[in-house]
Amino acid sequence: MAHISVGTPAFQQVIELLQSEAKAIEACARQLDAKEVERAVSLICSAKGKVVTLGVGKSGIIAQKIAATMTSTGTEAVAIHPTDAMHGDLGYVSSNDVALAISNSGETDELIELLPYLKHRAVPIIAIVGNLKSTLARNADAVLNATIEKEAGYLNLAPTTSTSVALALGDALAMAVMHAKGINAEEFAINHPAGRLGKRLTLRVADLMHSGRDNPTVLPTATWLEVLSVLSEKSLGAVNVIDSEGNLLGIITDGDVRRWVQRIKPTELEYLTADKMMTKNPITIAPERLAVEALDMMENRPSQISVLPVVAGKKSIGLIRIHDIVRRGL
Repeated sequence: MAHISVGTPAFQQVIELLQSEAKAIEACARQLDAKEVERAVSLICSAKGKVVTLGVGKSGIIAQKIAATMTSTGTEAVAIHPTDAMHGDLGYVSSNDVALAISNSGETDELIELLPYLKHRAVPIIAIVGNLKSTLARNADAVLNATIEKEAGYLNLAPTTSTSVALALGDALAMAVMHAKGINAEEFAINHPAGRLGKRLTLRVADLMHSGRDNPTVLPTATWLEVLSVLSEKSLGAVNVIDSEGNLLGIITDGDVRRWVQRIKPTELEYLTADKMMTKNPITIAPERLAVEALDMMENRPSQISVLPVVAGKKSIGLIRIHDIVRRGL
């Protein structure tokens, strides 16, 4: 594999191309018309249906990305290829929708052919376009100026800078719509349950705790051997000590058992019971609390702990471990 070092022509070319695209995005920000941007955001926010993104070739790929970004940020969107739309996929589009058409030239044949049918359905059209005098721009209800001086690359042919500007503009539009709709972090997380943010804002203690038959419990009269047996059987590192009505009295960890066995005389072991070994009135958490809150309770304290009893009122209903939380990627 060829090695390209700093200072080589190839390296310098890559840097210059990146800088060229960055400058084009900055130029796009300066040339946008405020009224057109406000109109575009208003059209999307007031639509009762979805955003239909349209583009051909590389612009079609950008349309797919913008649709994905909008959908994940609280605005239903779908990308449709104009050719497919003319052969049946137009059935996806209704008068409740908004079309977002992307074309650098503004004269893409497949896209222009579709415009009369969108207008017939009274679908508002937002254009991300590089030619303000083009057919697409003239037929759009809101025009977002994505004009560039040239494409990146010495041939000035391949769609590079134009698609980067269109993508950045589409992302910015999606974020502006998200803000205008008042989408908060919790609502965002609902659409991202597998991501770290989604997990932190949606996973609850009840989703991760060990409950039912997996909830390790002993009565306060249990001997140290009985406690040890439950610890070994459940392998959770702790047991909840409960009264006859299931109310939590305390907790005993593996470490508690080891420390007691080491400090007590062998002749007194038969008198060592759970109520003597347990930590009374331990820190607890309710099942409806966020798992990340449990993590914070275990970590952000003078002496870290690795388990928390889960209670409903005073009832012991489970146990959650720091390991369970970390393993889920929080």
